[in-house]
Amino acid sequence: MWRPGERDRREVTCPACGRSIPRSNAREYDKHGDRWKRRDKRFEYFCKACHDGLSHQRRDELEELLCDIDAGEFDQETFLRRYWRAVEDRYGTPEER
Repeated sequence: MWRPGERDRREVTCPACGRSIPRSNAREYDKHGDRWKRRDKRFEYFCKACHDGLSHQRRDELEELLCDIDAGEFDQETFLRRYWRAVEDRYGTPEER
């Protein structure tokens, strides 16, 4: 447990811009979208400027879906086609809702 006035002196690297910053100046980010559930999670740490530019909406199941479609392995057009197909397979088409 941290004592009052004691700060975390570790350095972390912002995954968005690559800058190294003191952990005490970084913003905690949970890629699963629920930073309040802390058990068995690894957090990323963004600099303040990059953190302010993030969407803070919940992302339930997004990480799993992106892994399932091999995100990052294809060009943008192929990724979008695969993503759209996976979303429709899981949740139905907009017309079905």
